[in-house]
Amino acid sequence: MQPESADGGCSKEHRNMNWLETLFVQHSALQAVVVVSLISAAGLMLGRVRLGGISLGSAFIFFVGIVAGHFGLSIDGEMLDYIESFGLVLFVYALGLQVGPGFFSSLRSGGIRFVSLALCVVVLGTAMAAACSRLFGVPLPEMSGILCGATTNTPALGAAQQTLEAMGRDSSGAALGCALTYPLGVVGVILALALLRRFVVRPADLPAADPEYRRNVYIVSFRLTNPAVFGKTVHDIALHSHHRFVISRLWRDGQVSIPTSDTALRAGDVILVVTSPDEVEALHMIFGEQEQKDWNSGDIDWNAVDRRLISQRILVTRPELNGKKLSSLRLRNNYGINISRVYRSGVQLLATPDLTLQLGDRLTVVGEATAVRNVEQILGNAVKSLNEPNLVSVFIGLILGLALGAVPLSLPGISVPVQLGLAGGPIIVGILIGTFGPRLHMITYTTQSANLMLRALGLSMYLACLGLDAGARFFETVMRPEGAMWLLLGFAITFVPVVVVALLSMRTLRLDFGSVAGILCGSMANPMALNYANDTIDGDKPSVAYATVYPVCMFLRVVIVQVMLMFFL
Repeated sequence: MQPESADGGCSKEHRNMNWLETLFVQHSALQAVVVVSLISAAGLMLGRVRLGGISLGSAFIFFVGIVAGHFGLSIDGEMLDYIESFGLVLFVYALGLQVGPGFFSSLRSGGIRFVSLALCVVVLGTAMAAACSRLFGVPLPEMSGILCGATTNTPALGAAQQTLEAMGRDSSGAALGCALTYPLGVVGVILALALLRRFVVRPADLPAADPEYRRNVYIVSFRLTNPAVFGKTVHDIALHSHHRFVISRLWRDGQVSIPTSDTALRAGDVILVVTSPDEVEALHMIFGEQEQKDWNSGDIDWNAVDRRLISQRILVTRPELNGKKLSSLRLRNNYGINISRVYRSGVQLLATPDLTLQLGDRLTVVGEATAVRNVEQILGNAVKSLNEPNLVSVFIGLILGLALGAVPLSLPGISVPVQLGLAGGPIIVGILIGTFGPRLHMITYTTQSANLMLRALGLSMYLACLGLDAGARFFETVMRPEGAMWLLLGFAITFVPVVVVALLSMRTLRLDFGSVAGILCGSMANPMALNYANDTIDGDKPSVAYATVYPVCMFLRVVIVQVMLMFFL
């Protein structure tokens, strides 16, 4: 009986080993999911650890992947490519969808300046790469890979490899240089942001917490003293002034009311106006005396301004309102209410008549309680109906983004067509759908938590696979004679342009650190650094600035690395 017991014990142990091998070692779809999940979970837990007040957050997933790859953990090559690509696409598309509603307004207000600064980062880094190739004798093919790794731009690496192959040159050195410098490219931007925050950034450089009443709108009251507007209706003044404003309340003879478009203004009336900060001076000239009361304070009880009127935020949840203009609902004239502000995706907008409503908008409605309840029934305000995002539009957006990224673009003087790739195409389509989808009656709304989940899941998958792929040859490359020099050059190409442009932006152009961080992360195509910036800076200015510059810089880096090879090789 003893041998049977021994054999049984060995058999049981063998089965246990087979089970563990199937789960962690033997290549399969199941094993790929387990390995990626394990790396992501370990990286996220380690990312919570702070060293010197600095935490890498989800970027730690990448380094856990490198260590796992170095010790021989691997997954099937096709599964690796699939998970990495799908994770990247999911992250950038969800990011574009989130910032889309505020993208073009930010582009108008400061986008040209943002893009110009981002281009400075791109040009300075490329010039440093070309100069270092000559000064330190690094072959240009390898230097192109070092540049792509230092700027964490794998689409640019693909373009560089295609160009080298078209020129009959070996492209393996470019891939090796990218794998070596990519980790420090990730850390370099995060380290630069952390050092700037600690030693350079002053309290005045930090963006405000961006409460709703400060976003894009300014509330001011005027006493009418300009005879030119006496007897004119609100509609006539809005029509002929060409300024954007909403008259929310009107005080006359000690009584407060909600003015309609047909309300005629009189001398001595006091009006409460919601407008943008840059319109205040012009409206001062139109209406007359500006009162000194600060209506933008966060502690104002709007319901106490007049007990007959209430102010309530109402959520747009009825699908048939998606894509309709606010004026088409005729809520002001039919119900005697006023809509002063619209809160959408972290941005507060003026409730002008030509504003196109989107599912998920929150409208600030002012009026008598009965009228407000009637408007609530029209708009919906059914929060539960928005808990399930419309996945059809998500998958359609992914398809369109990938199709755009695959379009070959022929540019003068460049023999090899360039592409926006897996990152550039989806983020552009995400921005466009988030902005214009409602006008086409597409329901593109996703809750904030759902969007964050998509972004976090996609980024985790991408980083885990990226680290796993680089880890197999990372330490071997570091030990090569030229490895240390490549690392130092790559880190310089990452760190120097970021710090120089950051100092220029904050000290010369007086930009806030949130916008500067987004510009730097977008110009370096570094979603890990963006995640760090979002974790450490209040508000969504880093994300908005990132999405403003990212598509342009992604495309330019794909092109400029090919131009560098063609002109200097």
